[in-house]
Amino acid sequence: MGLLGQLFGGGDEDNQRQRAMDFTNRYDQGAPYDGISDDEAYGHYQQISGQIPPDVYQQSAQEAFSRMGPQERVQFGQHLQQQARQQGIHDSAWDEDDNQYQDPGYLAQVTSRLDQQQPGMLGQLLGGGGGMMGGGGGLLGGANTGMGGVLGGGGGGGSMLANPLAKAALGGIAAMAMKKMMSGR
Repeated sequence: MGLLGQLFGGGDEDNQRQRAMDFTNRYDQGAPYDGISDDEAYGHYQQISGQIPPDVYQQSAQEAFSRMGPQERVQFGQHLQQQARQQGIHDSAWDEDDNQYQDPGYLAQVTSRLDQQQPGMLGQLLGGGGGMMGGGGGLLGGANTGMGGVLGGGGGGGSMLANPLAKAALGGIAAMAMKKMMSGR
C-alpha cells in the first residue's frame, strides 16, 4: 500500500487520490488555516512525517510557510523555538536574530531538521497527541502575542481551532507533500 493508501485507509487508488485532492484543494482556499479541520491537519501531518524524503519535506514546508505572512512566520518561529527549548531541544541556529523566521526557507530548514531527528516531533511540539492542539499543553495554546487571537489564548483542552498557525503549518506541510506525491515529484 502506498503512502496515499496509508493516509486514507486503503481503498482503490482513484478514491485515495480524490481524498488527497479534496484535502489539498480545501487547504488552498482562503487563509491556510481555513477549510481543513484540526484533526485532519494533525492526522495528515503525522502520517507524512517520517514517510517522505527529507527534500520533499523541506520543499513542502517552505511552500506551506510561504502562505503565512511574515509576522505570522516570526511569531510561529518564536513559539516553536520556545517550546522546543522547554522540551530540551536546542538548535544553535536559533541563537540568531528572530527576524530570520520571516524567511519561509529558514522555517522549512528548522522544521525539516526536527522531522529528520524525530519524525512527528513538530506535531508533538505544536500540541501533543490525539489531535488536541490547543489548551495550555500545546505550543501555541497559552500564547499572548497580540495578534488578535490568531494564535489563540490559553484555556482548557480545546482543539487547534484557537491556534490557526499550528494548523496552517501542519496541514500545509501535509497538503504540499500530498501534492508532490500525486504529481510524482
